[in-house]
Amino acid sequence: MAVSNTPLHLRSLSLDHQSLSQMLIERENVLIIQDLDGVCMGLVKDPLTRVIQTRYLEAAKSLGSHFYVLTNGEHIGQRGVNGIVEKAVANPSTVKEQGLYLQGLAGGGVQWQDSYGNVSHPGVSDAELSFLNAVPDQIADYLRKLGQKLKLGLSQTQLETCIQAAVLDNKVSPTANLNVFHEALLDRPELYAELQQEIKKLMERLLEQAQQKGLGESFFVHYAPNLGRDNRGQEIMQPSQGKDSGTTDFQFMLRGAIKEVGVLVILNRYYYGQTGSYPLGAEFNVRQAPRDQPALLKLVQDNFDPAIMPTIVGVGDTVTSKAVENGNEIEFKRGGSDRGFLELIQLLGQEFNTGNVVVYIDSSGGEVKNRKALKLDHSNPENIQVTEGPGDSRDTSDPLTLNLVFPGGHKQYIDFFCHIAQARAFSG
Repeated sequence: MAVSNTPLHLRSLSLDHQSLSQMLIERENVLIIQDLDGVCMGLVKDPLTRVIQTRYLEAAKSLGSHFYVLTNGEHIGQRGVNGIVEKAVANPSTVKEQGLYLQGLAGGGVQWQDSYGNVSHPGVSDAELSFLNAVPDQIADYLRKLGQKLKLGLSQTQLETCIQAAVLDNKVSPTANLNVFHEALLDRPELYAELQQEIKKLMERLLEQAQQKGLGESFFVHYAPNLGRDNRGQEIMQPSQGKDSGTTDFQFMLRGAIKEVGVLVILNRYYYGQTGSYPLGAEFNVRQAPRDQPALLKLVQDNFDPAIMPTIVGVGDTVTSKAVENGNEIEFKRGGSDRGFLELIQLLGQEFNTGNVVVYIDSSGGEVKNRKALKLDHSNPENIQVTEGPGDSRDTSDPLTLNLVFPGGHKQYIDFFCHIAQARAFSG
């Protein structure tokens, strides 16, 4: 591969993993903030079948305070990542003893965990937790009724199997994951599209119920993948089109639980590890923070010492850009559950001149077939080029630049991640 002298943070769709590796190994003041599904684990239709590698867990632990996860999934519960971590290690008690749990934020930012599995929900009330606790059963009951109403053509056993896989009883982000229904209805896309719209209506009714209980400002619905936000700040569901499933995850989440706010919570803790004090206070959490990008950026500008600001590397796999015809013009709807936090990391790098790097993992090779694969030009084996990213190729004004990409998906990234962790430990 040809070597470029262009700084990493100014590149686009680069495959120069060696330069990124060198930077992460040699630079002490670095912070990796990383998504989970599709990044360090393959995307699967049923979250219960996810697998994580022990060597990855050991590498994450060795990076200490230089590594945190930031995910819309959860640490705990039947479908949480902690269960996957415990299965990966021969003796589950070893996980807690050695601190091999993945530290960082889950539930979009409202569920904190340290590496020893100590979990808390800063800023979340008992009334909110109680409401969320009832949501999974409501989703399951609604899916059973829809099975009869829409005549999905599934036997009672098949329908129940799909429901068991689709209803994620997460503590702070109960979710309807329609991947299994999309697969079951591949030959009847019109039925899946109707099911998708019905689940959207259910989520809207749940928000109305919360309003009636005095919790009108507590929740929002996160669609994954999505088409960005509308003029009211609400996420836009991506309708299915043919074999393209569009939005598959309908997550009922706590307001403030958006990943870009989680970046500030992690940064606040990172500074504490470096200085012994929290720039935003020890109790700062995502429920207290502003939700728009300019206000978040100003909060960092006003409170964080530039001399201590690390080079941040953001790692994700869900970034979308879809063309929508609007009369004679084409409008691009930009979304994806990782876009917000990656954009904020990019802006922080520009503001503090720290050379922050945005890393994209191509998760299109997983079981979930709603991801656009990177396009590569192999005509010169000595200098393979990425010719097209995950968004619409016509969207040339996308504010988010994907500096480095991993076309080999989570397996390629894990090899890279373990290498840098081992090298940093050796050099230290």
